[in-house]
Amino acid sequence: MRIPDLQIHRLIDGLTRSNLSFALYRLPWTDECYFILQRTEEVETLTDISELNGKKGFVIAPFRQTEEHPIVLIRPDITAYDWDEIIPSLGSLEYTDAILSSKQLPSTPVHTLNETERYDRYYAAFRRFMEPLKEKKFKKLVLSRPAFCPITEEFSPLETFVKACNDYPRMMIYLCHTPVTGTWLGSTPEILLSGSDKNWKTVALAGTLPIVNGIEPTEWNPKNKEEQAIVAEYVRKIIKKHGMKMTEKGPYTARAGQLVHLKTDFLFQLKETGHLGNLLKELHPTPAVCGLPKAEAYQFIAENEGYDRRYYTGFVGWMDPEGNTELYVNLRCMEIRSTEVKLYAGGGILPSSEVRSEWEETGAKMRTMKNIL
Repeated sequence: MRIPDLQIHRLIDGLTRSNLSFALYRLPWTDECYFILQRTEEVETLTDISELNGKKGFVIAPFRQTEEHPIVLIRPDITAYDWDEIIPSLGSLEYTDAILSSKQLPSTPVHTLNETERYDRYYAAFRRFMEPLKEKKFKKLVLSRPAFCPITEEFSPLETFVKACNDYPRMMIYLCHTPVTGTWLGSTPEILLSGSDKNWKTVALAGTLPIVNGIEPTEWNPKNKEEQAIVAEYVRKIIKKHGMKMTEKGPYTARAGQLVHLKTDFLFQLKETGHLGNLLKELHPTPAVCGLPKAEAYQFIAENEGYDRRYYTGFVGWMDPEGNTELYVNLRCMEIRSTEVKLYAGGGILPSSEVRSEWEETGAKMRTMKNIL
């Protein structure tokens, strides 16, 4: 994918510092991107996933809905596909001069924890998670952590988006900004819900191994197989409840950047699409990003992980109950601030998990984003 001319380049970067809401996204195995923009300042905010029933627009939803971090729905005034449409649509904006002259976001603190301090924090959280797992209160928990990378005034969200598109053809790539959420950029391999009319798809994605010297691993250890089986069983149960004529493919090895995962595809039909929010409420968060039992794991993570995930491990994408829906779990993402980006990564924890292995896995996942900075 090419970077557009300097004026459009500056305009899209300027939108990430504006009071307007927009999203630029590209679906897997395509070269073209979609652009949507809402010119009015007020985006729609929702406090419960079921409120998405019948809604159309670009969704960015948090891991955990709160007053501070609501579900946000961009209802676009402008929609365009590929640069041939995007460029003239941006050229028609009434606020071009104001957007181009917009200033940097308020300064945010630069985090300076060293590697040892970051590991110590993760290790303490890991121990908190292992205790109830060994007591068999949970079948699985997902532990995540943040990291921070400094950026300069020359950092370009659009350049980073284009680099992600070129480097990660298998993933859904997005750049989204609203005054409510701030600016997020992600490269995610995991479909939450995709389809139109009667035909729909979701996946169970879990288990992670690195690609070494360009060679994809083919053998999966028992821990990874068990982790993926837990997710697949949960998704299977939800789809049987809401859908019909379900078929499965997998588990099979699927590549995502320099990592591979175990993946099962679920294809199914829906009788009607007016209540997609109800299905999403049961799917999200899947055990791939939360744990089992779901409600108890959800609460445990909020109280014991040690930080706020915000929109990481939520979901993001286009939703249209009368057209195409393409919603993805918000993995391999960064939150763009004025002087730094905040990276996120996590992994499934079982009683057999080892802290050093999990630390290294989360580091490998973060490199997906670090490599495009």
